[in-house]
Amino acid sequence: MTPISPENPLTSEGAQALLAMLPARVELKPGMSERALGRVEERWEFRFAPEHRTLLRAGLPTGGRNWPDWRDGDPEDLAERLAWPVDGVLFDVECNSFWHPDWDVRPAGTQDALEVARAYLAEVPVMVPIHSHRYLLADPDRTGTPVLSMYQTDIIHYGTDLVDYFHHEFGAPVPTPEGHQYATIPFWSYFLD
Repeated sequence: MTPISPENPLTSEGAQALLAMLPARVELKPGMSERALGRVEERWEFRFAPEHRTLLRAGLPTGGRNWPDWRDGDPEDLAERLAWPVDGVLFDVECNSFWHPDWDVRPAGTQDALEVARAYLAEVPVMVPIHSHRYLLADPDRTGTPVLSMYQTDIIHYGTDLVDYFHHEFGAPVPTPEGHQYATIPFWSYFLD
């Protein structure tokens, strides 16, 4: 399988093939227009990655708590999903003594540490939910970044890119080539080493 890249972008046909892998219990609504995607980005202050945008234009998976419904979803639910990665790090700062090595010295008090951590985390790249706690980088200028499974600071690769993720989660997994180098995501890739 050829990884997604600027030279090998996800096509509409490729997105349709990914959506065809979804189990029957997933409701697939019509794809979103560019205008609707733009409204989502404006409302939530992020930009979809090119392959995520292509997927959502091809169809909008919904159903249960696993899929974010970018068209008709509960705003509170969408806000919680978007906050999940940062909130998970903050939980580990508060309850598990996590402190990123690039941050200044950890303050002694928990509330002070949380305040400092929040300031740092306000600057990290936004991760956008795809399904459950699987996230893709929100960056309209980057394609082919890995899908991450994010649960507090327990963060792992769940696909080399969106296509690989769909194969692993919903289809027949394709082995990651030996020696494959995952694209890095500022801040978030720290947890993968």
